[in-house]
Amino acid sequence: MRTRYDPKADDIIANFDRFLDSKEKLQKILKKSDKKIFVEIGMGKGEFISSMALNDKENIYIGIELSRQVIALAIKKLKRFEEENNVSLNNLYLMSVDAKDLRAFFEEHQIDKIYLNFSDPWPKKKHTKRRLTYKSFLEVYKIILKKDGIIEFKTDNRLLFEYSLVSMQNFGMNFISVYLDLHKTDIPNIQTEYERKFSPFGPIYKLVATFFKS
Repeated sequence: MRTRYDPKADDIIANFDRFLDSKEKLQKILKKSDKKIFVEIGMGKGEFISSMALNDKENIYIGIELSRQVIALAIKKLKRFEEENNVSLNNLYLMSVDAKDLRAFFEEHQIDKIYLNFSDPWPKKKHTKRRLTYKSFLEVYKIILKKDGIIEFKTDNRLLFEYSLVSMQNFGMNFISVYLDLHKTDIPNIQTEYERKFSPFGPIYKLVATFFKS
């Protein structure tokens, strides 16, 4: 996502004690806890992962965003979120890392669930390998997810949704549920900022899938 350049971004990140920039810092938190671990890849401004962490303070939530500029913006929004709700989300951590490199941070079968919300569709064919549901990313997710781990994927881009269904099916994944118009169902749904803005213009697609048969 694009955002206005903030020359203080690195300082904002450095002064945020829940930013994890190494495997050592991450594992120090995860290995001393028996809590479930939920990860959002491509968290944007962090509204979704903040709301999830607020509603489930018994478990650990990690928001991942590649852009440090966006991370800095998310930190500022998170601090306002905590002030407005009079809470401290000590169960929420942020990371700036490319999804393809997650194996360098997480141990095998360590994560309970991965959220992919409104990922960049990379519509050009030459950019297919950059889509977060491309097979090389699925290989990473399979390794770091627990045996009963789940991927939840939401998008408003029909072509990306169709591509992801085929990519996951070809990878041998099992679909738990598929929704062609999420907002016309009554299932619980925490919306992202992007989702609220663009859902009036068309359906929101969602799938829930796992790598291993029960």
